[in-house]
Amino acid sequence: MTAAGIHDDLYAFDITLHGLVPKVADLQAVDTYRDAWGTWATLGVSNDLIAVPMVIGFDESLDRLARLERMYAEPDGSFVWTSPRDSVWWQVDGNAFEKDGCVLLADLKGSCPASAFDDLLAAFGWPQQAVMMQLVRAAIFLDESTFRDHARCRGNAGDGQTLRPR
Repeated sequence: MTAAGIHDDLYAFDITLHGLVPKVADLQAVDTYRDAWGTWATLGVSNDLIAVPMVIGFDESLDRLARLERMYAEPDGSFVWTSPRDSVWWQVDGNAFEKDGCVLLADLKGSCPASAFDDLLAAFGWPQQAVMMQLVRAAIFLDESTFRDHARCRGNAGDGQTLRPR
């Protein structure tokens, strides 16, 4: 992360994080979605594929989350992560869900610098675990690269402030 995250892109998001299982790693864009921040290629994902848990164990993921500075994680999978005091203010609220001892998915809402988002993803096994993101309100799936562009556009537009609790 850059000094206090000042020169880092600020992401803004309201997503569900899913693992991308190897057999579907070659998913292609099937449609486009347009919102206030642009037009985005979407993935066609079947219900059986989103029911496949990530490779990382639920408890291991919570341990990784708890090691992040300023992270408060509960054993039930809920967590909140805040920015350092001398930085641009950001916050991520989340909840990880378990299936067969592994993380099934994680709901993530808020804003944070791109480098902090990398740290958050690492708690869920990324980059070894490929991921895809579902935009909650639109109920569409994006690959990681498209999601990052979307989150950056939302952050640059100042949308992250509306995602923060008051």
